[in-house]
Amino acid sequence: MITGMSGAGRSQAANHFEDKGWYVVDNLPPALLPRVREFADAADSGISRVGLVLGLNLYHQEVAPALAALKASAAGTVRILFLDASTPELVKRFESTKRRHPFATSASRVGVSDAIEAEREALGYLRREADVVVDTSEYSIYQLNRFIDEVFDLDAGPESVTTRIMSFGFKNGIPLDADLVLDCRFLPNPYWVEELRPLTGRHEPVRDFLLNGQPMAEKFLEKTEDLLEMLVPAYATEGKSYLTIAFGCTGGRHRSVFVAEDIGRRLTENSELGVHPIVTHRDLDK
Repeated sequence: MITGMSGAGRSQAANHFEDKGWYVVDNLPPALLPRVREFADAADSGISRVGLVLGLNLYHQEVAPALAALKASAAGTVRILFLDASTPELVKRFESTKRRHPFATSASRVGVSDAIEAEREALGYLRREADVVVDTSEYSIYQLNRFIDEVFDLDAGPESVTTRIMSFGFKNGIPLDADLVLDCRFLPNPYWVEELRPLTGRHEPVRDFLLNGQPMAEKFLEKTEDLLEMLVPAYATEGKSYLTIAFGCTGGRHRSVFVAEDIGRRLTENSELGVHPIVTHRDLDK
């Protein structure tokens, strides 16, 4: 159960749980909480971890009994995460987004701070029921994600990052979605060898040409693997969900294709790293 003050990070927490493979439902009427439990418990549901985002608005009178019933029916398997923040910080966040506070619904609550205090009072019992309370006043998005990973033992290893390795040709432009770009044009170009020109970096003769008698190629592959062994876990720790590593050469058919294929293989075979990259070649057919 993800609950807490409006503006304290409920949506961000929900997104993070969803990114980790949880089935997340936002703004579900409290009366339907038992139905979600029944749905998750069904043998053919395929769902083992459910996150329910609960705020207090139209249904706040129904929350307490519905939550009590849910906890009673699922003893020991329901945990409540309560996100809080200081009133000045929440005021600043609402003013920066220009959103209307959900508790600013009456003439007596014309100011954001009044609405925040009203919500804080209404949520008092949920805060007392919570298993985990976190003050996000000084948290960045990434710090909140790391806190959730640690407290709820979510998997934030390298395998949680969708890693894509791609080749491209500089003459067709650098990929806009690349996080890391490495230039392979220092390697000898098979394009200038007549019998290799119609082939690509996937063909064995091109691979042999680039590796045999070219110690720089093997060293580049080894050093790049070492670099990615360091960077991929670091990206995962920072909460990155997608990582694109792009290797470029002039046309995107020989050298970059060879390097992308080789690095993809090395990372796949690296059992300690636990990465299963997707290898694509943007300009192979151009």
